[in-house]
Amino acid sequence: MTSAIPARTAVLLPGTGSDEVFVRAVFGDPLSGIGVRLVTPGIPRDAELAEGYLAALDAVAAETDAPIVVGGISFGAHLAAEWAVAHPGRCAGLLAALPAWNSSPGSAPASLAATLSADLVARDGLEAALAGSVADVPPWLAEELSRAWRRHGDGLAGRLRAAARRPAPSLAALSGLRVPAGVATCVDDPIHPPKVAHEWASALPMSSIGETTLTALGTDFASLGRATVLAWLRAVRQNRLSGPFVVRKVH
Repeated sequence: MTSAIPARTAVLLPGTGSDEVFVRAVFGDPLSGIGVRLVTPGIPRDAELAEGYLAALDAVAAETDAPIVVGGISFGAHLAAEWAVAHPGRCAGLLAALPAWNSSPGSAPASLAATLSADLVARDGLEAALAGSVADVPPWLAEELSRAWRRHGDGLAGRLRAAARRPAPSLAALSGLRVPAGVATCVDDPIHPPKVAHEWASALPMSSIGETTLTALGTDFASLGRATVLAWLRAVRQNRLSGPFVVRKVH
């Protein structure tokens, strides 16, 4: 299976308000298991969030002889797809976990949630907003938010707002990206609707889609990474697909 893999380096980006620690927990084992080196850029400190992460993709691509696989989780998947569309010759594949919208965010649940969180942080301060935000979420998510939000520090509210407003690639733009793409969704996730992931997979011409659940993610972060990587491997093997197919509930 690994002989068909078109790249040996993958650069993965986190979602809004998240960090590279979570990305490594999701993708580290699935990628190391197929011999792909994982690069996880840290939170940009001296640049706007999106521009910082896009610059990190540029930097890794510049120092790597072969095209790279790019991807991420939620907003990180949006940025990776944006970069891939702009640099198709430097991209060997796309790993898109939990895309949240395409084109303008509009009233996308993830955009509204990020804006609400930004308002809470700006009004109440980071610690008070965090306390309210984690009160009714599963323990694993509370732990992830507590670590990552504190790491973002004073820039958190502005970064949440910037991510909430930034357009993702349009479906038309995705349709021109002719690299193997693995898209993954949690079928029970209202913030990252499965419908969006299926729209991405339908638009991407060399795509496969994997499905898992938030329940599985809560007990095994790598379940989401496996769903995404397996979908990508199947897209690699298929090469050119007439349409996406589904790998259901990879745990």
